[in-house]
Amino acid sequence: MFDFLNNLYCCLLEFFNSNCSVFFLTLLLNTPIFVAFLYLFYTMKKKVLFVCLGNICRSPSAEAVFKGLVNKAGLSNRFEIDSAGTIAVHSGEMADSRMRKHAQRRGYSLESISRKVKPFIDFDYFDYIIAMDDQNYSDLVGMALSDKHIDKISKMTDYSKKFNYSEVPDPYYGGDQGFELVLDLLEDACEGLLTSIHNDF
Repeated sequence: MFDFLNNLYCCLLEFFNSNCSVFFLTLLLNTPIFVAFLYLFYTMKKKVLFVCLGNICRSPSAEAVFKGLVNKAGLSNRFEIDSAGTIAVHSGEMADSRMRKHAQRRGYSLESISRKVKPFIDFDYFDYIIAMDDQNYSDLVGMALSDKHIDKISKMTDYSKKFNYSEVPDPYYGGDQGFELVLDLLEDACEGLLTSIHNDF
């Protein structure tokens, strides 16, 4: 169904670009059917939120790694990807400079700005809310407003394929090895997550 809508949308754009039919485009954009189509096209996107404590190390890295995988798979138009923290201490800040450095070495650019989870918005908006560790998971469950919200929460390592870690450890107070481990775990688990979500399309 998604492929059909996506192909239809692309065909319409190609038609308008080649025919320059301003009148027809205006007419179509104002029809309830087309508005409904655009709404359906948008809501069929899978929305993923990665969450850690301060949103400056693990979750922005997960966001970047997952975006990289999605782009490589040619699925960027099927996803909306974001990250947040369970606390607001670093809100408005860029990701930790050490995390950015290690990520850059692997070709990832951490551009997101830290923010705190917004329970009244995020739990309804996102389809998947991925916690980095047990404490993040527990905090998110405590923020959830319904069982439906809780069902959206999982841990990053639930999707691991090669590693046997129960959580993605916080590298903030450690050295280089900790940041590299985070990226190793995220690259593995994000592949598993993409496979899991893609099976839901």
